Amino acid sequence: MKFLDQAKIYIKAGNGGSGSASFRREKFIEFGGPDGGDGGDGGSIIVQSDRNLNTLIDFRYVQHFKAQHGRNGSKRKRTGANGEDLILKVPVGTQIFEEDNNTLIYDFTKNKEKYLVASGGKGGLGNVRFKSSTNRAPKKKTNGRLGEEFWIWLQLKVIADIGIIGKPNAGKSSLLAALTRAKPKIANYPFTTINPNLGVTYYDKRELTLADIPGLVEGAHKGTGLGDKFLRHIERCKVLLHLIDLSEDNLVKSYKQIVNELVSYDKKLSDKKEIIFFNKSDLFENEYINKKLEDFKKKVKTKYEIISVFSKKDIQKIKKILIKYAD
Repeated sequence: MKFLDQAKIYIKAGNGGSGSASFRREKFIEFGGPDGGDGGDGGSIIVQSDRNLNTLIDFRYVQHFKAQHGRNGSKRKRTGANGEDLILKVPVGTQIFEEDNNTLIYDFTKNKEKYLVASGGKGGLGNVRFKSSTNRAPKKKTNGRLGEEFWIWLQLKVIADIGIIGKPNAGKSSLLAALTRAKPKIANYPFTTINPNLGVTYYDKRELTLADIPGLVEGAHKGTGLGDKFLRHIERCKVLLHLIDLSEDNLVKSYKQIVNELVSYDKKLSDKKEIIFFNKSDLFENEYINKKLEDFKKKVKTKYEIISVFSKKDIQKIKKILIKYAD
């Protein structure tokens, strides 16, 4: 399934049905009087969050959505049927914006949340509503009101317990694949991941959602590399997992480069919990690793772990650490 995190759609709620202006006509009844019924209400458009969805791809090829109109009233005081509501399902983490793509209308943060985004028109009144002591045979009736219609933007910000970040080719997709049943694209070249990937892992009867965020390079917040398109997904993650390749020439520089990109995008990201994992330990001797980390320990006062994504014994250790930080 392709990942799409932004879509512009046109929504049109149903119009209300018109009231009826009819009169009772029955054999042997001399004075029938008005008997026109009311029109039915138009259907509304409701947006509902669904945790089983993780992309807005359904809105890429179909961009116009219309709810059902209310039916007209009829004789014998029969009210027209209401139009059916149209429910649009979106992933948890979706935000609804007005056409300017800047004014927030609603933010979905929980599963099965509902928001009425466009109201259907009210049905018109039949002529029986206008009968009075001075007007015994009214011909007046009203038309149904129009349903609301406008363009809106849907923006998805992935919600995950752990956001895996780092430079391209640090092993983020491999880590996600090792911890979960997700099957991200994995290859030995930069920018293999061009869309966020989600996966769920379990440990000690706990469930954790992990997000593999596409690799960040220097200047990403200005549009370099894949740009800042995916930086907004990091905002929703409870914990940030910095994955650093031990083969990097300067580990401190690699770490600070990612931190600078996050802070340049949003200073609030510096307040999030963080975990540092140095990956690919299977490629080096312990003596070499310790020597390389000496400078890092002096300049970065943050705890870290040394792991190998390809070492099965490290997987349970990693899960245990992630559970601890996500609490």
